[in-house]
Amino acid sequence: MTVSRLRRHAASPWAAAVALLLTCNAATAQPTPAAPPARAAAAPNSGLDAPLFYQLLIGEIELGAGQAGNAYQIMMDAARRTRDEQLFRRATEIALQARAGEQALAATRAWRTARPDSLEAIRLQLQILLSMNRMADLPEALRALLAATPEAERPAVIGALPRFLHRATDKRQAATLLEEALQPYLGNPATKVAAQVAIGRTWLAAGEADRALALARQAQAEDPAAVAPVLLALELLPTRPDAEALVARYLQSPKADLGLRRAYASTLLNQQRYADAIVQLEIVTREQPDLPAPWLTLGALQLELRQTQAGEASLQRFVQLVQAQPNTARNSDDDDDDDTSGNDRGLTQAWLLLAQAAEQRGDYVLAEARLARVDNPQRALDVQTRRAMLMARQGKLPQARELLRTTPERDAADARAKLLAEAQLLREMKQWQDAYTVLEAANLRFPNDADLLYEQAMMAEKIDRLDAMETLLRRVMALKPDHAHAYNALGYSLADRNLRLAEAKALIERALQLTPGDPFITDSLGWVEFRMGNLPEALRLLQQAYKARPDAEIAAHLGEVLWAMGQQAEARQVWAEAKSRDAGNDVLRETLVRLKAQ
Repeated sequence: MTVSRLRRHAASPWAAAVALLLTCNAATAQPTPAAPPARAAAAPNSGLDAPLFYQLLIGEIELGAGQAGNAYQIMMDAARRTRDEQLFRRATEIALQARAGEQALAATRAWRTARPDSLEAIRLQLQILLSMNRMADLPEALRALLAATPEAERPAVIGALPRFLHRATDKRQAATLLEEALQPYLGNPATKVAAQVAIGRTWLAAGEADRALALARQAQAEDPAAVAPVLLALELLPTRPDAEALVARYLQSPKADLGLRRAYASTLLNQQRYADAIVQLEIVTREQPDLPAPWLTLGALQLELRQTQAGEASLQRFVQLVQAQPNTARNSDDDDDDDTSGNDRGLTQAWLLLAQAAEQRGDYVLAEARLARVDNPQRALDVQTRRAMLMARQGKLPQARELLRTTPERDAADARAKLLAEAQLLREMKQWQDAYTVLEAANLRFPNDADLLYEQAMMAEKIDRLDAMETLLRRVMALKPDHAHAYNALGYSLADRNLRLAEAKALIERALQLTPGDPFITDSLGWVEFRMGNLPEALRLLQQAYKARPDAEIAAHLGEVLWAMGQQAEARQVWAEAKSRDAGNDVLRETLVRLKAQ
């Protein structure tokens, strides 16, 4: 598509012309020798003479009139005559706005010819080449960029190249091109690590995790104190668990970067390895006790693992730190932390969690008082949900349901959330049939909602409607083929009943492919191995799951495998630990009764 065929809306060609002329004047002005002291200083001469002024003005008028082709030619002529970078940039902008890639590319080439040392021209040319998928032309521009970059800045530029190439359609081609372009820098100690990591990242994007991990290992061996290889290892961790050794090795150093430790904790959190994440966050809060965000995350995880006292203390520390800051203060280190986003700086979430902590201890009065501290209309439904749970735990289930039903709705999303909240309330109170009825109605109101269908399937299992559960889960898989929990739920349900074990195992393995390392899915796989008689493999998987997430149900399974293998003392120890955290867990209690291991 040529420039002349496109039209561009402009509020005022005169305004654009004046802005451009001012920048040209600033760029081309040359200072004159100082005048004698007795005379006033003369104004500096400008490269913007009358003919150039009128040429640029005409170009902007043409552009404003929709004649982008004419404007481009006029601007290019002026740029070539003056060798002015501002004018080359303007010509390139006109072509890009007109979606005329070839003309934009021609402008950057002319720009580089006129000003070979211009980094901006090379960067812009690289962006245009990539957007046009002109991969064959990228190597020359990449080499030029690296050669023109000052030596001190080169490692940072090399490190940024994978993000730039991430937009490439052919990831393998992009990785190959970058590896070739960076060959000269692999032998330079100042750039070797940056080059190895950059190449590794592009190979990871191309699906070559093994090559990426090998490069990360080489980079760390070259410089054990470097952060970049560890960041690459964190990216690899979800699919390559052996990459964790690089992270652990780096974090053994007393000078390890705390920001990286927080990133590691976030990765562990995403993998539901809550116990391991807590270990890292405890180090962070010990080293940076005045940084609020880690305290909030730490407290939430501690409550999730039923470490109520520790979680409450962490959350109170968070509230104390935030309230000590001015309302407008935000620590720059918290900008990437979702827990502290919003005007209340995370206080709403903290008070909701503190109410949950009081509820876990059975102090419902304190829990209600903490809910009353929340003054955030956007979280009104969350507050009412927790308030309803408090009422239900005090024997007021009908009033709790009514409270949820009468909570105002702003939109359909609120209506859906209310139905889910009511179902969750009934589930917590073990009112399985009522929860199923609520979810059945929700799925009529919101058809083909995979998450609602999944929740209804879970209640179907509770009321022993296995055919309905399987039908619902199959619908979830059809609607959302990457819904790992649907595959896991069906596989685990079959395994728990000793039914269709080969199919159960295949379903669970599919779930684990979708979410590698998930401790609950790993638990399911361990359980099906136990049902199939593979006790050593079952033990290995269940120990791995329990280490990542010391949940009472996983503990029940792990203890049963140990019991079956004759390791009864070890089994009792696992069960005792689980009972100390969650004595009311149904699976744990049923296991202890069935095995007569109270």
